[in-house]
Amino acid sequence: MRLKRFSALSLVLLSLCLLAVGAPPAQAAAKKVRVAFVLLESINDQGWTTAHHDGIEYMKKQLGDKVEVSFTENALSPADAERVIRNYARQGYDLVFGTTFTHMEPMFKVAGEFPQVKFMHCSGFKTRPNMGTYMVRIEQGEYLAGYLAGLMGYRNVGTVATQPIPEVVRGINAFTLGLVRGLTESKTSFDAGKVNTIVWLKSWRDAVNETTLAEVLAAKKHDLIRQMADTADSSKAACMKGVAAVGYGTDAAKYGASCALTSTTFVWGPVYAGIVNRVIAGTWKNDELFTGFEGGGVGLAPFGKAVPKAVAGKVLALKARMAKGEDMSFAGPIADQAGVLRVKKGDKASDKELLSMRWFVKGVSGSLPE
Repeated sequence: MRLKRFSALSLVLLSLCLLAVGAPPAQAAAKKVRVAFVLLESINDQGWTTAHHDGIEYMKKQLGDKVEVSFTENALSPADAERVIRNYARQGYDLVFGTTFTHMEPMFKVAGEFPQVKFMHCSGFKTRPNMGTYMVRIEQGEYLAGYLAGLMGYRNVGTVATQPIPEVVRGINAFTLGLVRGLTESKTSFDAGKVNTIVWLKSWRDAVNETTLAEVLAAKKHDLIRQMADTADSSKAACMKGVAAVGYGTDAAKYGASCALTSTTFVWGPVYAGIVNRVIAGTWKNDELFTGFEGGGVGLAPFGKAVPKAVAGKVLALKARMAKGEDMSFAGPIADQAGVLRVKKGDKASDKELLSMRWFVKGVSGSLPE
């Protein structure tokens, strides 16, 4: 009897062991979402691409082992971008980001060839069922930087602009609108038709010409230099000439522009974490995302020593209102350079108008290049 009981018990135990060995773990490791980024320049470019890389690192820390992340630097031309985007799609990545306007057309093309892959394009306007767009409302930061400058009495700004695309145009406009508001509140006299003079670099970065143009503006007695290039060279040139500056993209003071009052900064991390989380959750859509302080996508660098506490307080108060969803950066009435009313009192410029803006507000001196 004991032998029979032993044999029966052994068979039961053996069966349980075999089931345990063959069964999958109770909590099988979830498949990682594979995410790729196509970057315009080097991650050490101190500007646009550095900001995107900072965002990638933020997203990786937030999502940990839920993601597998790759990126390719220096996809400068549409041909380069198309090759890199297609390569990631062929490798079976779940989500591919194009991080600059010039990536739009090649991404749109490749997205049509790989419907199973999700694509997101920064600052563009073309979409597909598997391709969305994303951008941050950097103009909110521009408005606040201009407001700060106006409160401090700067009334003859010189801006080293980059490329004549809507992103840059609305940034110039928002800065000018904030500047006029600040000048009005500080009761500083100013020429309503000329508070912000534009010169064109016609490049995203060009250290020699950035420096030259900033020096020319300083020599013409402009009292503040507005940097819009990816690098801080125009801000640093202003500092060397004893003129105040406002940086762009990343913190210009971090790269040697000690005279910077502040910098408007891109904060891509929360944007990237949000998009990838939606892919993980299965709720991703081909949205046209456009977020500002309320979504953590825009920032202001720490204020320089020259900024009075009272001024800083007023600027931060407006920032807090924007973070709650009150965007006054393009609230009417707004007239263009010719005096034509573009945004009525009580209205705001629509997202479509902002993303296609090709006109300057009153107060800007200069024109769009052909």
